[in-house]
Amino acid sequence: MQAFDTLTHVVDGERRIISNPTLIEPVEELVDGKDLDHIQEWIRSVLRGYRRTLQGDRRELLENFRFAGMARKVVGVGSVGTRAWILLLLGRDDDDPLFLQAKEAEASVLEEFLEPSRQSSAGARVVHGQHLIQETSDIFLGYQRIQGPGGVERDFYIRQLRDWKGSAAVETMTPATMCVYGRLCGWTLARAHARSGDRIAIAAYLGGGDTFDRAVTEFSEDYADQNERDYDALVQAEQEGRITVQRGL
Repeated sequence: MQAFDTLTHVVDGERRIISNPTLIEPVEELVDGKDLDHIQEWIRSVLRGYRRTLQGDRRELLENFRFAGMARKVVGVGSVGTRAWILLLLGRDDDDPLFLQAKEAEASVLEEFLEPSRQSSAGARVVHGQHLIQETSDIFLGYQRIQGPGGVERDFYIRQLRDWKGSAAVETMTPATMCVYGRLCGWTLARAHARSGDRIAIAAYLGGGDTFDRAVTEFSEDYADQNERDYDALVQAEQEGRITVQRGL
């Protein structure tokens, strides 16, 4: 409901996604009016295909919602360069919303060095991987291959927007709290690897020493330093007028 209150408003008695360029741009602002009906019907067909990738009980649940709006959304740092859309669905009334997010999925960077993915699409690979490493995934996690303008096909995975995800304010943590948080992250990551890989081979590779620990620490420090350099370069580019920075959500 937080996303619903923040991202939507009522226009002429109908719930609509709020326009906030360049962060969020409703689809009706991206196409000519004469093409809007065609685009909306195309979106509905995409949703029907996506439904078929869900478990039966979840597919039945999704059938209770109708499509009400769609917008292009700027993605986060981890997905820069890919496409993302948010879709507003409504149930019995305006107090029964469902926000979905469709994010573009590309081929794994590992496929250059390993065999091609056994999944039918990049979106299916992402969904399969999340089901594999997570004990409980988003109930509406699914995928769809979409043919856009010009016949170009792109793969997407679809999930709830802000599906009870939380974040830790690491900047406020004491060293002791940070240590506990780090252990939880490490345990979660180790469990995911154990669920999806050869846990015996992983344990044998890591061994009983601290070589791997030190390597990860060194990498993390280098990565943090690089993040600071990148941010400083961004600030300098804005100050020199070479780029325009949009601040928002």
